[in-house]
Amino acid sequence: MSDVLASKADATKTRTESSSSRRRGLLTRRRTYLVAACAALLLALPFYLDRFWLQAGLFAMAAAIGAIGLNLLTGATGQLSMGHAFFLAIGAYGYCVFAGERGQTLNGLGLPSWLAAVLAVLLAGVAGGLFSPIAGRLKGAYLGIATIALIFIGQHVLFNAEDLTGGANGRDVPAMSLFGLTFDESELTIAGVPFGAAEKLWYLGLLLALGCGLFARGVLRGRPGRALNAIRDHRIAAGVLGVPVARYRGFVFVLSSMYAGLAGVLLALVFQRTVPDYFGITLSLEYLAMIVIGGLGSVSGAVVGAAFVSLLPQLLTRYSDALPLVSAPGTGGVAPGEASRYLYGAAVVAVVLFLPGGLVRLTAPRARQNPQEDSR
Repeated sequence: MSDVLASKADATKTRTESSSSRRRGLLTRRRTYLVAACAALLLALPFYLDRFWLQAGLFAMAAAIGAIGLNLLTGATGQLSMGHAFFLAIGAYGYCVFAGERGQTLNGLGLPSWLAAVLAVLLAGVAGGLFSPIAGRLKGAYLGIATIALIFIGQHVLFNAEDLTGGANGRDVPAMSLFGLTFDESELTIAGVPFGAAEKLWYLGLLLALGCGLFARGVLRGRPGRALNAIRDHRIAAGVLGVPVARYRGFVFVLSSMYAGLAGVLLALVFQRTVPDYFGITLSLEYLAMIVIGGLGSVSGAVVGAAFVSLLPQLLTRYSDALPLVSAPGTGGVAPGEASRYLYGAAVVAVVLFLPGGLVRLTAPRARQNPQEDSR
């Protein structure tokens, strides 16, 4: 009798496992088809969209890169940083200095633009490394207050080092050249469609955003990700288990700084001019809003939050005539930028109260809750 019962139990278990395997296979195929469709759509968009939408998409890509870096620091490790804009500024202005030619009023090294971009990202990482001993020993609000000082230091340097930054007026951004292709306004006709700077940069931005997302996914899924999550959840317990807490905190701060530097380089290429006012405390707060709204500790959450926060003011500006209570800049009433900040605040409150996992949980309700495994 016992053998019969055991045989039935084994058969039931086998059927359950087979059914579960089929469901997982179906979900995997659906996700593969969805990713392939999205990739094809993104690759085809420059052939159909006008310049406004392409630039909006490029801003979202740059924001996604920076938000992924901040999510590694704040979402995965639990380190609050209010100075993310400082490292974006290093990336943007570092590229301008390294790639720019020496003129009568502005200095530049005249390096190849691809090398200038690499050096700008490394420079942001060096700046993060110099600050990492502080980041490795502070936590919570104390680290946030310390990083605010970076914003004030950065603003002072940007406004006063006029031979490097151009002061309040900023400086022009040299065009990127890569493999013989220059990402400027010189037209390149492909399939009868003229490609300018926005169309060319679109594919560069896609490549950079994809590479950054995959790298961050690998970090979070591997041993470093488990160590970072352990530090976030219980720093003392992680130290007892043998995790070098200060070293990992310093490492993730440097990595986050390099992500911000790369985002700054891409932003500079899209804007085609850098101005100090842009890299202030407001920009850092917007990046914090991105990761909270999208989902803390999630690569896909950083992308979703970056798209929401970066596209919202541009959409409000585009359709200000058709929206109630929103008016075009300089015409009185609520400007699109101001209205977008109200909506950021409302979204942050709504997410904290009703959707702690962020907007990304709406798109994947069955996703695993472990942030280091959330790599969609």
